[in-house]
Amino acid sequence: MQPFYTAWVLLSFVISLLIAFPFFALISIGNNIAARRAIYTIIRYWAEAWLWLIAMPVKRMGAKPPKGRYVVVANHISYMDTLVIFPAIPAYFRALGKKEISKIPVLGFVYKQIVVLVDRSKASSRTKSMRLMWRVLKHEANIAIFPEGTFNESPAPLKDFYDGAFRLAINAQTPILPMILVDTVDRWYYSHWWKLWPGRNRVVYMQPVEVAGLHLADVPALKLKIYQQMETELRKYRHYE
Repeated sequence: MQPFYTAWVLLSFVISLLIAFPFFALISIGNNIAARRAIYTIIRYWAEAWLWLIAMPVKRMGAKPPKGRYVVVANHISYMDTLVIFPAIPAYFRALGKKEISKIPVLGFVYKQIVVLVDRSKASSRTKSMRLMWRVLKHEANIAIFPEGTFNESPAPLKDFYDGAFRLAINAQTPILPMILVDTVDRWYYSHWWKLWPGRNRVVYMQPVEVAGLHLADVPALKLKIYQQMETELRKYRHYE
C-alpha cells in the first residue's frame, strides 16, 4: 500500500497548491509585511490541515515559548521539515531558504514570497541575506534557520552548525529558540522522494537561550552550547550510533 499512500500525498499536495495559488498571487501584489503575514497565515493553517489529512499530524511537546521575537533553530533531516515548521513555530516567522528552490514553477513563486533567499555559493548573497534577516527581526517577524544548512545524512544526531544563526542572534540581540524535529525523517526519507510513510511528527520546544550582552567573539561558544543542548535532546527520542 505504500506506493498508493505516496501517490495520495503528492497528488493532494499538488492539487491544494494549485487551488491556493491564485489567492497567493493576488495577495502578493501588496508586496509588504501585511501581504507576507497573510500568505504565512494561509500556509500555516493549510499545512496543519494537510498534515492531518495525510495522517502525519504535528504533536507539540515541551513548554510553549513565551511571546517574543526569536531566532528559531531546528535540526534538518527531511523534505518534510519545511512544512512541519509552519504549524510547529507558534508565531509569524520568515525562514532563510535556498535561492534554487525559488526557480520551481508555482511552488517557487509562493516560496520566495515568505522566505529570505540566499545563494550560499556567493559571499555577497550571504551578506545581503544577513542584513535582510536583521531588519526582519527588528521590524517584522521571527527568523527560522536550519543551522546545519542541509540534510543531516550522517549517523550522528546533528551535522556541524554554520555560524549564521548565532551571528544574527548576537547582532540583533535576539534570543535563540532551539527546537527539534524528531520524526520527519521517518515520514519522508531524505534519500528517496517516494519513501513517504504516515505517522506523527513530534516537535519539541526547548528553553530559549538569551544572548543579551554577548559579542561576535562569543559565537563559537554559543554555537557549541546550542549544538550540545539539541544533541542531548535528540538522544532522548532517537537511538544513534
